[in-house]
Amino acid sequence: MSTSSPELFVELDRSRPRGLRAQLERSLRDAIRAGRLRPGVRLPSSRALAADLQITRGVVIAAYHQLTAEGYLTSRQGWGTVVNAITTPEGPQRRRPQPAAVRYDFRPGAPDVGLFPHAAWARATRTTMRSLPDQSLGYSDPAGLPALRETLADYLGRVRGVSCEPDNIVVCNGFSHGLSLLARVLAERGIAVEDPGHPSWREQIEWAGASCHPIEVDDEGLRVDRLTASGAGAVLVTPAHQYPTGVVLSASRRIDLLDWARTSGGYVIEDDYDAEYRYDRQPVGALQGVAPDHVVHAGSLSKSLAPGLRLGWLVVPPALRDEVVAARARSDRFTTSIIQATVAEFVQRGDLDRHLRRTRRSYRQRRDALIAALRQHLPACRATGISAGLHVLVRLPDGMDATHLAATAARHGILIQPLDRYRSSPAPGRHPALVMGYSRLTPHHIEEGIHHLAAILNSDGATTRPVEDNNG
Repeated sequence: MSTSSPELFVELDRSRPRGLRAQLERSLRDAIRAGRLRPGVRLPSSRALAADLQITRGVVIAAYHQLTAEGYLTSRQGWGTVVNAITTPEGPQRRRPQPAAVRYDFRPGAPDVGLFPHAAWARATRTTMRSLPDQSLGYSDPAGLPALRETLADYLGRVRGVSCEPDNIVVCNGFSHGLSLLARVLAERGIAVEDPGHPSWREQIEWAGASCHPIEVDDEGLRVDRLTASGAGAVLVTPAHQYPTGVVLSASRRIDLLDWARTSGGYVIEDDYDAEYRYDRQPVGALQGVAPDHVVHAGSLSKSLAPGLRLGWLVVPPALRDEVVAARARSDRFTTSIIQATVAEFVQRGDLDRHLRRTRRSYRQRRDALIAALRQHLPACRATGISAGLHVLVRLPDGMDATHLAATAARHGILIQPLDRYRSSPAPGRHPALVMGYSRLTPHHIEEGIHHLAAILNSDGATTRPVEDNNG
């Protein structure tokens, strides 16, 4: 146990007629009753508090004794003086509300961080720290370390068909950070987004001062005809595996989208979401490789490794490069050099490729478990967007309320998201669906969770009649 004493905020007014002991007692008593000092919190020792408040130790000891007699404090062997749970005239001391225990977390958008390759990462870190030049620990290029940009240019060309030089790459702190930089640079153009789409991206764009134009997504992806009519000068898309519907941007829509960019002089922001995880289809090449002057290719390590690394990249057309780098320099200067250098080493050693092969097998098993469980326990529901990524779209029978079902499931410890959460405006009753991630659960827990979800759905009085396949 640490021998240091915790700090405590107490105000004493030596000009007031009441004694210091009474003031200290009242201050502590009020803090406990108001919940600012919660049950189990350890108070400073009498000696430490007396020194902090510049009063005699006897005053503190007397105050502690009085509050112990009143039941506010207790003395715990080996720990010191701690706050008790007390009952006030208004009822038990208020505690922070505790969420229901989460038994099955089907929320999308995050990997299983338990699969992080600790040993390989440690090896890359050791190698990096032995060879990292001293100057790399100073203020570095806002665009990123040259070694990482060279590594990323080679890697993206090899695995995603991206066409770029290291100078086209700007390293950032994950995709959301990269999007905020682009939104500032492209603010005057207005930025279109997929609808349904990630609500955080809409918020990020609007926070940066750009107007946001939701554009409908159907079973072929973004409606390019509606993009043209919107007047936006840039568009954010997830062509490899649309978030959250899971559709792949069709070949004809890819052509139409790039034609729109060339004709209008607009820019496509290509979020390469879930491109690393493909199960039942060949990889779809990056849009950037076809039109590098009009496409910003954005990626990160948040899904492939861990969000906590906070590392991503933008492959920027030459016409935008200087503006994006300048925005990076003005916002937070650069990404930590040690992480950048370690990622470069990790990729060069082939560790990222090996990690993706291993996790791809694991996630496919989990996806298969989810599909099998849905077929067994919820046969009237239909899973789509299953060929890639870390989530599926579960279409419910017409007439069901996905938002109500998600709220009911949450009360039973099952976390799922209704599709309406991702729409720019709610559409009650329109093609009800759930967005269900499977990356954070084992196959056994996936089957168990869907079994419990089916029981909740049936007990809630909802019907699960079979429905015809449709394009909704």
